[in-house]
Amino acid sequence: MAAGDLAAAHRILAARLTAEPDDVPTLHLFAQVAGRIGKQDQGFALLARAIELAPPFEPALALARRFLDAMAPAEALAVVEAQLARQPGHPGYRSFKAGLLERAGDYDGAIALHRALLADAPQSPGGWTALGHVLEMTGRTQEAIAAYRRALAIAPAHGEAWWSLANIKANRFAPDDVAAMRALLARPDLPPQARMLTDFALGKALEDAGEPDAAFVHYAQGNALRRQQRPYDHAVTLDQLDRARRLFRADFFAAREGQGDRAPDPIFIVGLPRSGSTLVEQILASHPAVEGTMELPHLPRIAGRIGRYPEGLADLDGEALSGIGRDYLAQSAAHRHDGKPHFIDKLPANFRHVGLIRAALPHAKIIDVRRHPLACGFSCFRQYFASGFDFANDLTDLGEYYRAYVALMVHWDAVLPGHVHRIFYEELVADMPGEVERLLAYVGLPFDAACLRPHETARAVRTPSASQVRQPLYREGLESWRAFAPWLGPLEAALGDVLARYPAAPQA
Repeated sequence: MAAGDLAAAHRILAARLTAEPDDVPTLHLFAQVAGRIGKQDQGFALLARAIELAPPFEPALALARRFLDAMAPAEALAVVEAQLARQPGHPGYRSFKAGLLERAGDYDGAIALHRALLADAPQSPGGWTALGHVLEMTGRTQEAIAAYRRALAIAPAHGEAWWSLANIKANRFAPDDVAAMRALLARPDLPPQARMLTDFALGKALEDAGEPDAAFVHYAQGNALRRQQRPYDHAVTLDQLDRARRLFRADFFAAREGQGDRAPDPIFIVGLPRSGSTLVEQILASHPAVEGTMELPHLPRIAGRIGRYPEGLADLDGEALSGIGRDYLAQSAAHRHDGKPHFIDKLPANFRHVGLIRAALPHAKIIDVRRHPLACGFSCFRQYFASGFDFANDLTDLGEYYRAYVALMVHWDAVLPGHVHRIFYEELVADMPGEVERLLAYVGLPFDAACLRPHETARAVRTPSASQVRQPLYREGLESWRAFAPWLGPLEAALGDVLARYPAAPQA
């Protein structure tokens, strides 16, 4: 397996399993091979057997969760329900089901199941943080804070609960909290994950307390640990974006005019995280014709199934492109519950796939949201991301990634003029009515005053900005990065001329 010879590994494990059909480590290894060769169903069946034989076998549970995450919510729920029919009280499968209910948008069902699990295991800090996450998503902030505090009362070294509290704007750490986090970080036996999350949380606490120098030290330490876990290679990113520029030229789109699925339903919001995209999503989701969903994983997965992406797109005919569009819409349907004509996909990295969107879904709308590069970059640096943003753990990588993103957007503007609508966060804050009117005109929707009051719109929000978008728009956070300017030299240097060309902040 380590050498990549999966066929040989498959043969060895198959023989071993024939001789010892109930050997749990073999079942687990065989499931890994099955997953890597695309046989997710077989892999999950093997894991289910391993979990049945050894219920506390954590590696099998962790891999099973990854397999479920790769499925559509309805398909994954059916798989889990089948296992629960065999093992009705299994806590691992019940936990899986709660997570899948969240993905499917059944937040009340997820909360009820999390509470039922906690009734059986009230001393589970992970159970309390899982409940807190759903409560925070749905705007029940004080209940979420109470759930995270309950987790810390059980396990004071539970780093996820510390960071979850730091991620809630309405929460403020007390001096006793700061002392507790400092004491944790002084422990040599603190596990790396708990140390990393506590560093991020303590950084936020010290920033709120007006100590940017001490805060930056902890942000840097947290990022250094995260970088060890998830290294980032900018050369790989540059190669991917360069290949996109070479393929997706004006003649590519001209040759495919009129092809693709013509549904106007999707609205893609792209850019970098922490750019103001959640606010733009909330504004649009306040319109009666638009449903906000989440950062949908479907487009990158579809791209990954295209041989030699993106170059393989050149070999597809019009029917194949329409099929890609229909596939995306079918997978997204699981997240649409309100019957509205439009829905939002807010996955930031879809800026890489503007060419695919234009070819497969030519009537989809694409909105690029930007924030001052230093503000956006530092906001990413102080944010712990569970996955997907490995460039954010180093200031130089952040600047280079931002510059590469802007260069690709310049390319899309050149080959698809007028196809992407751009919003600068500072201009949105300075002139919200005008920016909202232009945004709705681009999407093709009549003006609706509810879009000027996005904080009043009740919906689940699954991003770190969940608490911010439930408050009235404010200007105070626009310049908060300046307190950290003395430490942002590597970011500024990597941004280069992108920083100089960013529009000056308008006056309100």
